[in-house]
Amino acid sequence: MYLVYLIKQIIMHSILKNILAILLGFIIGSIVNMLVINMGHSIFPIAGIDINNLEVLSKIMPTLDFNYFIFPFLAHALGTLVGAFVAYSISDINKTTSALAIGIIFLLGGITANYLITGPIWFTITDLLLAYIPMAWIGKKIAQSVSKK
Repeated sequence: MYLVYLIKQIIMHSILKNILAILLGFIIGSIVNMLVINMGHSIFPIAGIDINNLEVLSKIMPTLDFNYFIFPFLAHALGTLVGAFVAYSISDINKTTSALAIGIIFLLGGITANYLITGPIWFTITDLLLAYIPMAWIGKKIAQSVSKK
């Protein structure tokens, strides 16, 4: 009877730890994302518009040069990578699942962002295909290699 109780406690502890890992991965990844976005706006400011107004931003995006899309892509990619690294590092069981969950969560955010702020199709395709799931996988691989040392 005590053994069953002990096993349940261990499993519950692991589940809570995984939930916390995903939550912290999301929060830290989001912070990285916003820091890189803000850095991009300071390096490549879009003159005369309020970048917090999605309607105005959506209208101007298709007219912008390539350099205005470097930091949004880096923000999405680095935020996902760092978030997946954190989730994998903290998780107790199903470490890969935790890291890939970050990729899926950020992918859903990327789909929403690309829907709300319509940009060039080349950016949407590149962003959705390369910035989320592949970066979560790379974040997982980096965390794996760090944890083996």
